[in-house]
Amino acid sequence: MLAYKRRTGEKMTYEILAERTGLAPGTLQNMGSRPGYNAGLATLARICVALDVTPGDLLELIDDPPKARKKTKRSAKKSKKQ
Repeated sequence: MLAYKRRTGEKMTYEILAERTGLAPGTLQNMGSRPGYNAGLATLARICVALDVTPGDLLELIDDPPKARKKTKRSAKKSKKQ
């Protein structure tokens, strides 16, 4: 969001962006903090319109995105016992 502030002079927060896009602040926070977050095209389009940018301004190509961890049967049983 620093690039937005440099370009417009306006401080952008997740809450302000949520109001402008209609997306939940938690969704935006997840997008900003979780590497490999898989946002839908409709979500990206809403953000692009709100910020007056192109999708290319928002996206970064990562060669090897992190893999999602799957729960194993053992870890699922362990969490049930606790």
